[in-house]
Amino acid sequence: MERDIIQKVKGFRTIDGAGVNLVRVLGNTTVNEYDPILLLDSFDSTNPNDYIAGFPMHPHRGIETISYVYKGKMSHKDSLGNQDTIGYGEVQWMTAGSGILHEENLPASERLLGVQLWLNLPAKNKMVPPAYHRIRNSDIKEIPIENGMLRLLAGSYKEYKAYMSKYLPLDYYDIHLEREGSISINTEADMSVTVFTLTGDAVVGKELISEKTAVKLSEGDSVIIKSAGSPCQVLWISSKKLEEPVAWGGPIVMNTREELAKAFDDLDKGTFLKDKINY
Repeated sequence: MERDIIQKVKGFRTIDGAGVNLVRVLGNTTVNEYDPILLLDSFDSTNPNDYIAGFPMHPHRGIETISYVYKGKMSHKDSLGNQDTIGYGEVQWMTAGSGILHEENLPASERLLGVQLWLNLPAKNKMVPPAYHRIRNSDIKEIPIENGMLRLLAGSYKEYKAYMSKYLPLDYYDIHLEREGSISINTEADMSVTVFTLTGDAVVGKELISEKTAVKLSEGDSVIIKSAGSPCQVLWISSKKLEEPVAWGGPIVMNTREELAKAFDDLDKGTFLKDKINY
């Protein structure tokens, strides 16, 4: 059975961090529909003043953040001692788990283009040890498709395998379609599938979807994505619904208000970090 579109969310411009101009697509008003994707922010600018202020040191608990920088760069520093810079097609995967502090800086470039996802952690994994992983271009397979290419960022596609998520399954594709490009993707019927038009318009199923729009697909075992007469770049995000309660407070996402209050109490008392180094 072919999947249909059951919801569309068009991104809107907003300011976050220390003054980063971005497009917020998914957030705390779309949690139930797009479960387990909590947040989807898109960065797309040719003006460095939109983003060079970056995101100063801040906490996270209970989630994973997955940053894909297709153009430009992102520098990362965290309380585990990791310092790294990704860019031009690479992915940064951070498991906040029991708690981490990190900062993200966005150096000036000709164009910054990318996406950050927040992937919820199951209740049983909320307090796992924090971790950081970089997915390099050498780890990413570029698979030819009809008038296009699929970059396999994580998970699997047909017989191809990439970085595998530890806590929730996640198939994450960057699909590039030329003017006459199309792709048919087969899926397990119960997977929670989101499609995001990063650049250009695309036809998802039978519906034209404009740039910077996330669509949630119904259950089913296949979907066809086509370009809409000009090149486009589409992200495919497929995982398992958690169907668990969500208590969200800023950078921390737990299952109950009590757990959320405990996290902020830990921050106040200086007991938030379970794994850390001193700079």
